[in-house]
Amino acid sequence: MSFAFGIGIGTQNRQGDWLETFYQKPLYMPEATLVEIAGNTLNYRGGNQAIEADAEQLKAFAEALHQAGLEDQARLAEKAAGSKRPAVVTLLETDDTASSTPEVYLKLHLISHRLVKPHGLKLEGIFGLLPNVAWTNEGAVDLEELPERQMDARINGTTLEVKSIDKFPQMTDYVAPRGIRIADTARVRLGAYIGEGTTVMHEGFVNFNAGTEGTSMIEGRISAGVMVGKGSDLGGGCSTMGTLSGGGNIIIAVGENCLIGANAGIGIPLGDRTTVEAGLYITAGTKVALLDDKNELVQVIKARDLAGKPDLLFRRNSQNGAVECKTNKSAIELNEALHANN
Repeated sequence: MSFAFGIGIGTQNRQGDWLETFYQKPLYMPEATLVEIAGNTLNYRGGNQAIEADAEQLKAFAEALHQAGLEDQARLAEKAAGSKRPAVVTLLETDDTASSTPEVYLKLHLISHRLVKPHGLKLEGIFGLLPNVAWTNEGAVDLEELPERQMDARINGTTLEVKSIDKFPQMTDYVAPRGIRIADTARVRLGAYIGEGTTVMHEGFVNFNAGTEGTSMIEGRISAGVMVGKGSDLGGGCSTMGTLSGGGNIIIAVGENCLIGANAGIGIPLGDRTTVEAGLYITAGTKVALLDDKNELVQVIKARDLAGKPDLLFRRNSQNGAVECKTNKSAIELNEALHANN
């Protein structure tokens, strides 16, 4: 059984290097019949390949798909056969490290189409395969070719608008998942997983290989690798520390029904129903005063010892500045649980 499949339309620079690829209907764990047809019509011989197919190959591929009853992919192949831009058929037999730009884009599409969740794919080494591109109102443009394209646009009485210069495009130019709201689409990268019911407000940001399970309000930053549980609220300007921004190998996650206050931040995973007070940034090494239900000090511990524990409230003492933690359960019981394996 193969791992992933997609018929894509992409952009190349003048040297024939891929800049980006769009897959309307990528497949996760495609049928064996489809892979067999690719072998017969596109000379696919297994492994992970991005096959640049011409019109005749795509027509033959489409006809064989029709005969096999794979109508959705057959129609895509027919459309691709008439494309003015390069077409590519990408087949991934396994989830190995990508070796081409179309392969990377297929993996990013799988996440944004909600076919695979963050941390469900190997994405090591993708930065070296993603060219830095000018994202314009006319699509992706190679940076070396940008000045000439801008001049040509002026000569023709138009303007080439450069929206960003980045390795990643905005997600909604490729995928618009159902049941979501995004106030500023430029702030959600392709490869984000936006669960149904999520609202991303103007200052919210969602990186690739990160996202939400759904029914969340995002007014802060979801960094690469971070997943936010259902019903959680990230307040304005708050931050989650991802593996690209100093979090190391710790997988940061936010549980269900959590609240991270405005301008707060976390460098540890949060368990369900946990609140972090506005303006408080907690890292793994932050010293935390553990309080009982009478606000008496039980013990001072590091925040990493509370990682993933549910029903917590992190706050800063307004008189002495100490970071404190209270729980709906007795702090004594929590302390015993923390040291049960010592």
